Amino acid sequence: MRIEVYFTPLAVAPGEFAGRSVAVVDLLRASTSIAVALAAGAKEVLPAGTVEEALRVAQNLERDQVVLAGERKSVRIEGFALGNSPREFTPEAVGGKTVVLTTTNGTQALLAAQGAREVVVAGAVNFSAVVQRARAALEATGELVVLCSGHERQFAIEDAFAAGRLAKVLLPEGGLRRVALNDAALASLEIARHFGEQWLRALRASRHGQELMALGFADDLRVCATQDSHPVLPVYADRRITAHRPAPEG
Repeated sequence: MRIEVYFTPLAVAPGEFAGRSVAVVDLLRASTSIAVALAAGAKEVLPAGTVEEALRVAQNLERDQVVLAGERKSVRIEGFALGNSPREFTPEAVGGKTVVLTTTNGTQALLAAQGAREVVVAGAVNFSAVVQRARAALEATGELVVLCSGHERQFAIEDAFAAGRLAKVLLPEGGLRRVALNDAALASLEIARHFGEQWLRALRASRHGQELMALGFADDLRVCATQDSHPVLPVYADRRITAHRPAPEG
C-alpha cells in the first residue's frame, strides 16, 4: 500500500490522479465550510476557480435556489451572500440550496483533483468519516493521495498536520514496513507527532491561523478544530460536491 501527500496543488501534473483516490484538505477554511454547509442541508456545493466563473455558474441557476459564497485574502467577496467562515453556513442560509463557492486556496485544490477515481473533502469536523472512506480506498486500490490546499500557493502547516493525522490513523499494524510513503507524507507524520491530537494548537501556530485571528475570525479556528462535529462525507464528482453519510461502524 502507498500513501502520498502533496503540499500544494502546484505540484500536480494534469491527469496525475487518474484512477486514484484523493482526499483534499483545506483546514482553514474551505474543507470545513463545505462539510458544515452540507451538514446544514445544502443541496450541493459547486466549486469555482474564479469570481467570474462563480457569477457565471450562479446566473444559470434559479436565483432563489443558489447562494454565492467565497473569499479573497480571507475576506468575503463584495456582492456575495456569504464569505468562507463555516459559522455562516447555517440551515437558514443554505438549507435546500446550491452553494457556489470560490476561495483563494481550497477550490483551486479541488479543481486540480478533477479526473481522480474519487475525491473527498477532508477536515477535522468530518475526520472519522474521511478515515472510514480512505481506509476503504486503500483496501480497494492500494493507494491514497492527500492533496493539501496550502496558503497563497505555499506550504501550510495546518493542512500538513491534517494530512499527517490522516496518515497516522491509516497506518496498519507494522506501520512503515507495510505502507510506502513519499517524503511529504513522512514530513506530515512528523508534524502530526509534534502537535499530537491538538487541532486547535496547530491552527493557532500556523501563519494562516494567525492572519485569521487578526482579522477577527478566531472563532472560526475553534470550529475548524472540533473533530467530528459534522460527520458528513463531501464527495466531489462531475464538478459538484454532495454529501454521503457513511454507515455507522459495527
